[in-house]
Amino acid sequence: MKRILAVVVVWCVSAGFQASGQMPDPVATFSILGYDPATGEVGGAVQSRVFSVGNGVLWAEAGVGVVATQAIIDVSYGPKGLALLRAGMAPEAMVKAIWDSDPDPRPEQWTKHGRQFAVIDAKGNTAVFTGTKATEWAGHVQGKFSTAQGNILAGQPVVANMVTAFEATGGHLSSRLMAALDAGQAAGGDKRGMQSAAILIVGKGMGVWLNNDTVLKLQVDDSPEPLKEMRRLIEGWNQRRARQRPVGH
Repeated sequence: MKRILAVVVVWCVSAGFQASGQMPDPVATFSILGYDPATGEVGGAVQSRVFSVGNGVLWAEAGVGVVATQAIIDVSYGPKGLALLRAGMAPEAMVKAIWDSDPDPRPEQWTKHGRQFAVIDAKGNTAVFTGTKATEWAGHVQGKFSTAQGNILAGQPVVANMVTAFEATGGHLSSRLMAALDAGQAAGGDKRGMQSAAILIVGKGMGVWLNNDTVLKLQVDDSPEPLKEMRRLIEGWNQRRARQRPVGH
């Protein structure tokens, strides 16, 4: 029951903004999307000084890719982006198609020039868009099988360090994404501080239950130290995963 009420509250707040024409605060976010060629898993992780950042930023589908929509968020970018990837569109073309088709109904407020949008496909190819009106510091850095992006950040080292940490860290994709978030925070992160974090990883048939492609999905919705709590959950999950792995695997 509590979960249902929480969803209703979030929807009502969103609906209220749209009805009144008011512009909600930009989702000051730093996120990392990454791919593991050894397993075929693809995923993303995010931290922000907003409540429940994982509720709308990350979208993923096994065998297709992951999308992050942030800053002045249009949540529809997520499912639209996955649909175009599923149809065979390359990440660069998909990002352009989504942004070009944005009707921007309130250019003085809900401006698409303030959006930030990143994608990684099921083969590790990436593309990113950072709007010219995204709140500074805003930008992105792409690496091999990864892309890091953010807005309202302490500076460019936040995203640069995230890519470096992702590429330098071993182990499961979850550990590498977590290392990237920690590196981004160590470089200053969101200028306003911390509040919530999320991680989403998918892989064909790699979920815990039958017919499940969700490898890992975690959200820390409201905490003074969301990354500390996220790391605790990820490390615990990896320990259980190691114990349950069949001998020889």
